[in-house]
Amino acid sequence: MRDNGEYRKSSYSGAAGCVEIAPVAEGVNLRDSKAPNGKVLFFTNEEWTAFLHGVRDGEFDLEGQ
Repeated sequence: MRDNGEYRKSSYSGAAGCVEIAPVAEGVNLRDSKAPNGKVLFFTNEEWTAFLHGVRDGEFDLEGQ
């Protein structure tokens, strides 16, 4: 994990099953909003950008599963 940054979650989030992100200089920290003191995953800027492109392109859609 890098510098903590300021965590935020999507305005689409409900009360359960949410993650929060904290942009930092080297990338993005990601954590479970229900366990803010738990483990944090770190993604480089390149990894995060690739993930976002995949989301926007529908690579992770669950339709048909």
